[in-house]
Order: sequence, then structure tokens, then C-alpha cells
Amino acid sequence: MTDYGHDLVFGTFHTPTNRDPQAPVRLARLAESAGLDLVTFQDHPYQPAFLDTWTLLSWVAAQTERVTVAGNVLNLPLRPPSVLARAVASLDLLSGGRAALGLGAGGFWDPIVGMGGTRLTPGESVDALDEALDVIRGLWDTSERRGLRVDGKHHRVEGAKRGPAPAHDVPIWLGALKPRMLRLIGRKADGWLPSLAYLKDGDLQRGHAIIDEAAAAAGRHPAEVRRLLNVQGALAPSRQGFLQGPVEQWVEELSTLALADGIGTFVLATDDPDTVQVFGQEIAPAVREAVARERATTGTAPAATRRGERAITLRRPGIDYAAVPAALATTAVEPGDRAYDTVRHNYLRSGAPGLVLRPGSAAEVAEAVTWARSQDVPLGVRSGGHGISGRSTNDGGIVVDLGRLDGIDVVDEAARRVRIGAGATWGRVAETLAPRGWAISSGDYGGVGVGGLTTAGGVGFLGRTYGLTIDHVVAAEVVTADGRVVRAAADENPDLFWGLRGAGGNLGVVTWVEIEAMELGNEQGSVVFSQMTLDATDVAGVLERWGGVVESAPRELTSFLILSPGRRGRLADGSDDQGPVAQLMTVWAGDDTDAAVEQLERLATAGPLLGHQAYLLPYSGVVQAGDKHHAGGGDPAVRSGLVEHLDAATAQAFAKLALSGEAYFLQVRATGGAGNDVEAGATAYAHRHQNFLLSAMSSSQERLDAAWDSVMEPHVDGLYLSFDTDTRPERLTDAFPEPTLARLREVKRDWDPDNVFRANFPVPPAGPQG
Repeated sequence: MTDYGHDLVFGTFHTPTNRDPQAPVRLARLAESAGLDLVTFQDHPYQPAFLDTWTLLSWVAAQTERVTVAGNVLNLPLRPPSVLARAVASLDLLSGGRAALGLGAGGFWDPIVGMGGTRLTPGESVDALDEALDVIRGLWDTSERRGLRVDGKHHRVEGAKRGPAPAHDVPIWLGALKPRMLRLIGRKADGWLPSLAYLKDGDLQRGHAIIDEAAAAAGRHPAEVRRLLNVQGALAPSRQGFLQGPVEQWVEELSTLALADGIGTFVLATDDPDTVQVFGQEIAPAVREAVARERATTGTAPAATRRGERAITLRRPGIDYAAVPAALATTAVEPGDRAYDTVRHNYLRSGAPGLVLRPGSAAEVAEAVTWARSQDVPLGVRSGGHGISGRSTNDGGIVVDLGRLDGIDVVDEAARRVRIGAGATWGRVAETLAPRGWAISSGDYGGVGVGGLTTAGGVGFLGRTYGLTIDHVVAAEVVTADGRVVRAAADENPDLFWGLRGAGGNLGVVTWVEIEAMELGNEQGSVVFSQMTLDATDVAGVLERWGGVVESAPRELTSFLILSPGRRGRLADGSDDQGPVAQLMTVWAGDDTDAAVEQLERLATAGPLLGHQAYLLPYSGVVQAGDKHHAGGGDPAVRSGLVEHLDAATAQAFAKLALSGEAYFLQVRATGGAGNDVEAGATAYAHRHQNFLLSAMSSSQERLDAAWDSVMEPHVDGLYLSFDTDTRPERLTDAFPEPTLARLREVKRDWDPDNVFRANFPVPPAGPQG
């Protein structure tokens, strides 16, 4: 008896006929509507009666919403692995994580050679497939910066650039029967995909034994290899043979294959619509129920809890891995998993969480929060993972990753109201809104996640026109500390709604927000984007003059200044090293180029001009989509401060900090404008009179704190919590000045009295009422 405990998956295997090109597409859509999980197609590129399988898979993915698509199996000799890797990753990204890779070594060599392929012996074809797996996995692994090199006999790559990374951990299933291929599956693949029609009595168990032995030798648990099976059959009123009979017979025989023969995925080879419908609506649910009932009796552990020895060794204390809720276990990532390096870090912060949960709905987020509360480890919440503060990851704790909650939908065209999932990135939001001529001010980088920015503030490139991002949030869905899913708006849970806008990370997990977009006044959503470089030898003077121009400019202009302090000493040729340089990134919110040029010319008077480029382009071209994959970035210390004006004293202080050598990156962002039209008490972000946000980055928190406290503290008035890694208790009133802090502590008491959400600039709950 063999049962690997895999959650059961049901799919279909169709002929990609081109006689009626839409016929296989209709079958795929029918499979999805019938509740099936997977749609696959044969791949015989030399067969002129067939559609090209890869083209068909792409078309089907675009015509469906939920099912996973795969070749069954793709012909490796006619599909170079480096190109195939990028094709699969691209389809996975475009479909939202719905691609799987079924791969075969090739078998029909005459037509393969006829199509230009190279004839291989059986042994050579296995070697070629082995090398291909290294190429494919290597190109998907974007955590490694160096180019990929695979020095194979059949497949070679020499410094190929890696990427793109797929949207999810794409499984690779191999179609195989012979022992050498089975051993390869045990060592490197994610699934075994044979066809029942080609198997003899005992072949399944013999195959399992070979795979399991090879997996154990490679440090893997046998359950890490999913066992799939292509099956054929026919529905009939009475029993006429294996899978030839009524629904009850199918349920009995498929259940036996799952419980006694280790099959976790059943793929039905059929082009009959009625059979597809019955298989999805009647047979699959009944088999799931029967198998679940038997497993409950025998106590079979889910495959998701049975990882390789390396993964088990790397598990962290304080987490009950065996008790991860079933709905979360299938997508969870832990140390030792192949996907771990893609989810452990954030943009600038290295992380080593003990478990990353990746819920796909608000209900699953609630389940994740409830379960995480029962574990004795820190809890982090990540939307895009870009946060400079680094609070969305941790060491040894649990991270709830909201990346799958990335929908973007216009819910009210007239009001320009957009509902955005917390896991979406601002680059994608900008792309979605651009055709309408709309935009939402959202920082300066498209890879930033929606959830973090819309709960902290949002000092963006359109800020002086639009205000802070939070100023246009009109509703949010929130998972609370006690696992409820609630809506927050001005007319529903108004105290929570107030607190979410500025201190949201302290109050719950936001799963979506509704935001009112701004209209840019032109059909293309175009803005003027300027990149200007100034000689900043006179650091204080440049800062003061630039600040004066920004404050006096029309609100359409928002400008950010990055200060590069320069290096001391001389270059090897004896010439002076480069001195301080100021880089200005400026946006004029609209397509009035004459007005924009007039203000940009004023900015250029802040210091000697070294270079300037300006463009008229959609806002989506300014905030371009960024990669969600992060690899850490030096774990910097960061301090921030808000000021009303860049007057002489403030500019001189910031110049002194810049020239001290204690900070390697300094930035000033223009805020104010429309953001200061909002009353200080309207949101938990209370800084409504300042016009500039200053920040500095260093390799040492201790040294930066000392330099900042002595040089900048007398001049700043408040801080921006997303740009600050100094969380000493005395900094709390800098983030939330009174009376905001007192009210926020009361909201915290009402919604998170046990301080579950304490990783994001922790706010202590107020004491009990009365």
C-alpha cells in the first residue's frame, strides 16, 4: 500500500487537433467550468494535423481563469531548454501562476530528425534531459546574480542572463518508464507522469520504489515527488473493464489508485465533452471525499508536512509545521524549499523567516493570522517586500505574504474608484490606469507593494498635486487580530479606518483598498518627467535654492533630490575625485510642456547644471513595473525627518550630515501641497504642515543615530515611519505626535489589544476603559 498524502488533483488530456482549432479550447474551458484543476495537451511538433502545443497552451491560459495548463509532455528535442525556460516563466507570469511543465526526453526519433532534431540513443536522451533541468531551473533562479553556465554535452549555456522568475514555483513533471529516467525524477523532478495504458502489472509500485530510493539518496522525502497518471476510460451503465463503467466504479477504482498506488493527480485522456463534465462534477468530488474519509481513519499525514531531510533540519523552533492549516500548507514555503530564496528577503533587508504563508483570499489571510498567533515566533506581513524599514521579513518567524492578492479592478468609473489588492505593485496599477488617463500618486518605484504604502502614507511623484496616497483611500478590507474580516470606511468602523491611514501595520492586515484615482487631464495619462544633475559642491546652497523653487512652484510640480556626497582623496591619475552631486527627479502632473519647462528652468538655477533630460510619457513609464523578487541589499540603517522649509540652517545641517561620511545615500522628497490641505487629525498620519521629507542611509545604526541626533534632530519635526529603522520608544511621538498617539493607542486597544501586530513601529495599546 502506498499513499503519499498528496491533495488530489484532477485534470484532462486533450488532442490538439487543428481540424477545428477552437475545439480543444472549448474542451479546456469546459474542464474549468466543470471544476477540474488541470488541462493538458499532447505535444507532437512534427504532426501537421495538430496545433502547436505551446501556442495552444498560451491561448488556453488567456481564455481561462483558474486551471493550470501544461504540455503532456513537451518534446525536449525540438524545444531548446533555455528558450523553454523563458517561455514557461512568461506564461506563468501572464497567467498568474497557472503554468506547469510536463517534459519528455523524446521517443519518435524519425519525425524528430525530420523536423531538424538530433537523433539520440536512449541513454543520451536521459543525459540531455538531465542537463535541460539544470538549464531551466538555473534560468528561473534569479536569486543568483551571476550569469548561468551549464557545461553539458547536449545543452550548454555560457553566462546566460537569468530570468524571468516564474510567478510561482513551477513544477516539472517527467514522462518516464525506464529505471534511469525514474532515478532522474527522484533526484531532480517534481512529478512522475506516466500513462496507465503503457504500464504493466506492478509497474507503478516498481516505479515508486526506484523514485523513492533516488529521492532519499538526494536528501529528498519521497512525497516531494507528485505521482500523476494519465488514464483512459468510458462511462457505461455496467462494469465492462477497468474505468469502463458507471460513476460508482470510477470512484472506487480511482480511490484505490490514490490510496494503494500513490497517485495524487489523475489526468483523463478524452475529447468527449460529456465525459469531461461528469469527471469534473461527479467523479472528482466523490473520489476526494472517499480518499479524505479513508485518510482520516488511517491518520495519513498530508504530503505538505513531509519535506526532505535538509528542509526538516532547517526548520526553526517555535513553529508547529505539522499543524499548518491545509488551505495554506500547499503554498507555504519554509527553509530548504526551492522557492525559499525568492520569498525570504525584502528589497533592502535580508530575512530568514521560519515559514512564509502565501494566502490567496481574505479568508485564508484570516486563517493565517489566527494560526500564526498560536505560534511562539514573530509575525511579519508583506505586500510587495520593498519597504526600506525591512519590517516585512524577520528571523525565525512567520511571514504572511500577500503577493497573490494582486487584483486591480475599477469599481466606479464615474468616481474613478479602483479596488486594488494589497499584493499588487504600483507599476501594475499605473499600467492598468494609464489607458483611462488616471493615476494614483505612489512613491517613486513600481515594485512597491500597494498594502504597505497605502497604510503608511505615500509620498509620491504626484504628491503636491494629489496629496498622500492615503488621502484618497475610501475603503479597505481588513483582517483583524482576532481573525475577523471587516470593512473599514468613513461610515463603517470609522475609528479603524482613521488608524489604517498612517498606522495600518499596527492594526490589522489590509487585503484590499479602494482608492480614488486622479485624472491627469489627457487621454494618455501623460506627465513630464525630468532627470537633472547638478554640481552640489555648495551642498547647503543647492538644497536651499532647490527647496525654495519647489515650495513656490505650482502644485503640478513634485521633485525629489538624491544627494551623492562624493568621495574624498584623489583618483589613480592624480585628479580630484568627484565631488557632491545632486540628482533631481521631477514630475509635472500633466502634458503642458511649456509650463513644465518654465519650472524646470527655475530648478536648474539651484546649482551648476551637469546634465538634463526630460520626457513626455505616461505616468506608467515613470513608475515602471518592478520585480517582486528581492535578494536583500546590505541591511542598511535609515533615519528620516520632516521639515517645514529647507531654510539656511536646515540645509546646512543636512549638508553637514552628507559630508560627515556617516551616510552613503541621502534623499529629500517634496511633500506638502495638496497633502497639507488635509487636517492633521483626519488620519493617523498627522504631519500636515511640513513640505519636505529628509532621509539618510548608513551601514551602521549606531553611528547614524549619533550623527542624526546631533546634527539633524534640532531641525526636524516628525518622521516618516517607512523610512526609519530607529524604533526606540522615544521615537514614537516623532511618528505619531499628540493627540494622534493617544487616539491611536485607543484604536489599538479596541482592535489589537494583545499587540499581535507589533513589527511595524510598535504602538502600545491603551489601558482598559473605565
